[in-house]
Amino acid sequence: MSALMDRLMEGFPALRDLDAEARRLLEDGARPATVAAGTSLFLDGDPCTAFTLVLDGAVRVQKVSESGRCIVLYRVEPGETCVLTTNALMAAIPYGAEGLAETDLAVAIVPLSTFRRLLAVSEVFRRFVFSAYATRISDLLLLIEEVAFARIDTRLAHLLLARADPSGQVRATHHELATELGSAREVISRQIKEFERHGWVSAARGRVVVCDRVALETVGGGDGGRRTQPQG
Repeated sequence: MSALMDRLMEGFPALRDLDAEARRLLEDGARPATVAAGTSLFLDGDPCTAFTLVLDGAVRVQKVSESGRCIVLYRVEPGETCVLTTNALMAAIPYGAEGLAETDLAVAIVPLSTFRRLLAVSEVFRRFVFSAYATRISDLLLLIEEVAFARIDTRLAHLLLARADPSGQVRATHHELATELGSAREVISRQIKEFERHGWVSAARGRVVVCDRVALETVGGGDGGRRTQPQG
């Protein structure tokens, strides 16, 4: 078995159950590739010609409006696949968003012909593809629910807690936080200032420091006792 197949079996445990024919198809078709951080992998409207399996690094998939507003839909990290890629390949349609290499990447690229052949002959591969697809769709539905119905203070509190390092620092600009939440930078800046006024966070250039984790957990948990007024 090749070094690439070793990495695929290690990074994607579900593929270990492939039968001999499917393994041969995958090994013959897949090729390794590296991508530098900041590289655009696909743009909204681009055709899709291959199935990509992320071995190392992270891909940020985002949607940009005509006005330039941007929201992060999800990230594809090691052991994961991109639902937009799967959708585009199966439906023979262009990408509906854009993908950016957030870090340096190591990937395995499976050509469209190999992808289709594996879907046709391997129940294990079909289960692997559709299980990942279903999980990501659930995540996207949750994102839609949050954007449509959740307060921005709740969502920002969740994001700050999720991204804080052990010292409580979130290394991100207000613009980057706004992109994550599908909001405007001005809205996020106002909400961070409101958190600062309560002493829950402190903000500096390019970072936010969580000062009162319990308070943010209360905001994020939906307790009305300490929540700020929504800002957008």
